[in-house]
Amino acid sequence: MKILAIIPARGGSKGVPRKNIKLLGKIPLIEYTINAAKAATGLTEIVVSTEDAEIAIAAEVCGCKPPFIRPVELSQDDSASIAVVQHAIGYYESQAIFFDAVCLLQPTTPFRTEGFIDQAIQKFITSGAESLVSVLPIPHQYNPHWAFEEHENGLLKIATGESTIISRRQELPKAFHRDGSIYLTKTSVAKAGSFFGKSIAYIESNSELYVNIDTMKDWEKAEGLVSLFNE
Repeated sequence: MKILAIIPARGGSKGVPRKNIKLLGKIPLIEYTINAAKAATGLTEIVVSTEDAEIAIAAEVCGCKPPFIRPVELSQDDSASIAVVQHAIGYYESQAIFFDAVCLLQPTTPFRTEGFIDQAIQKFITSGAESLVSVLPIPHQYNPHWAFEEHENGLLKIATGESTIISRRQELPKAFHRDGSIYLTKTSVAKAGSFFGKSIAYIESNSELYVNIDTMKDWEKAEGLVSLFNE
């Protein structure tokens, strides 16, 4: 299976200014994700998608020179990740290069364990699913079967739509949330505008290394995890 890895890295981050090239430990944040992608044997091509010249240079220093500069209109606060992926697919197809699947690797979740990407690819292939997403378990107290939504007249209803609540923790089905570390999607599904399609496989990430960097508080957490990641 031919898989295009896409590392999105725009320059206009606000919660942590210039975070993609800010040093986390001894290397720029983006380098963690580039290194993880380069170590994976199941990826056919790796591309850093950015509109920013400094980030492009940093990617080149890491051995991943961007073949294109992303349009500024796809690099705004409200720009959708799927549009960034579609742009990258379009670039390669304009060069008569085609991929079976795309793998989105966000630099904001930098700590992927050794072999994690290849494990995800293998599970994606063997599952036959249209997509795969990395996840972490939802603690039982936040399980959607125990969550409520506001209904008519300010009253509550069970978020899942059930008429009665599951009373025992042991009877709750497993629930997960996306952690942002990896998305694998068939190219046809991504071109249609989704990361998910009709069938979704999953792989669990290492919860001890989880951080999704959006704010300075997240950055400080990441700084505390660098030594654990490097052990």
